[in-house]
Amino acid sequence: MNGTPNPGAPDADAKSSSAAQTAVWIGIAGACIAVAAAYLVVRTMWHRRPPDETTERIQGLIDEANRLIRTLEEKK
Repeated sequence: MNGTPNPGAPDADAKSSSAAQTAVWIGIAGACIAVAAAYLVVRTMWHRRPPDETTERIQGLIDEANRLIRTLEEKK
C-alpha cells in the first residue's frame, strides 16, 4: 500500500477541483445577474407613481392661465 502512487489520481483530483471552481464562478455570475435584474425591475417600478389629483389640478390651472395669457396677448 505504501508503494508508488497511482499516476491517474492527481489528474482526476485536479479535474474535479477545476470543475468545482468553474461551477462556483458560474453560480456567482448567475447570482450577480439575478441581483442586477431584480435591481432594475425595482428601480423601474419605484419611479412609477399613480397620478396625483393635486398635481393634475395644478397643471390644469397652469394650462388655463397660459390660455388666458395668450388670449390677452391676442387682443392687444
